Amino acid sequence: MTTDVHGRDLRYFVAVAEELHFTRAAEQLYVSQPALSKQVRALERRLGVELFRRGPRGVALTEAGAALLPHARRVLAAWEAGAEAVARARTALRGTLRVGMSTSPGRGGLLPAIRSRFTAAHPEATVRLRHVGWDDPTAGLADGDADVAFVWLPLPGAERYAWTVLAEEPRLVALPETHPLADRPESDFADLLDEPFLALPQSTGPLRDHWLALDARGGRPARIGAEIASTEETYEALVAGLGICLVATGNAPLLSLGGVVTRPVRGLTPSRFALAWRREDGGRALVRGYARACEQVAGARRPADGGLRG
Repeated sequence: MTTDVHGRDLRYFVAVAEELHFTRAAEQLYVSQPALSKQVRALERRLGVELFRRGPRGVALTEAGAALLPHARRVLAAWEAGAEAVARARTALRGTLRVGMSTSPGRGGLLPAIRSRFTAAHPEATVRLRHVGWDDPTAGLADGDADVAFVWLPLPGAERYAWTVLAEEPRLVALPETHPLADRPESDFADLLDEPFLALPQSTGPLRDHWLALDARGGRPARIGAEIASTEETYEALVAGLGICLVATGNAPLLSLGGVVTRPVRGLTPSRFALAWRREDGGRALVRGYARACEQVAGARRPADGGLRG
């Protein structure tokens, strides 16, 4: 029956059909000539027809053999293409995923939990963390240094990226402990409008606007006391009294050191922390796998009201 035919049988048949010589075909296949002849005979018995005419002057295809040849070639070509696709998929699953970040995700062990789930699903993959400066709000995605990245929304050039939101957190105000507003348990954003603000670099575009809360200023421009590009610079500028700044709740511990306090602010929309990737990479197995791990961890930590615990 034809269902018993194997790829090896077709390879042997095609080799003999192309060489029209059993010995040369056997050399090409690295098998003995008797073994090759035996396999071809077995194929003919399964098909119930002779594929070759064997005579003192050599070998020739029969009509049945000539009819089979183009189909056998297509089957072998399709199988080779399938094997190559599997090899590419295997390489992708065993590859390296570069994860960009500008500050540690923190947030109650979020990163270790994501890594644990991702590693369980992709044990042969390697994860490389890449720390990127605040001047790149895409944390390495824009220039290709990262495959996925932990970012704050909004992203410049947002149409290039897809993302999954991991946390929505209130924006607090960070200010020197000697500031007049430091004694208040919370403030209205209207009370901060005339204060000098610490701003991200101009290159961060809409993210700079977000942390200056331009959407809540009613068209009034922000006063810029200084530009900052790292947690350390932010802390030093706060202590020096160069300005105040907004900070996500999850990042408040990074600044709430000696001389700096954080307080809730009324009248602001929350910040959004996300895992992002380039849209054209959305089909990559490791990118999909890491995004899925992030969604699973975030979902497990999210209470019924939609916030993120920890």
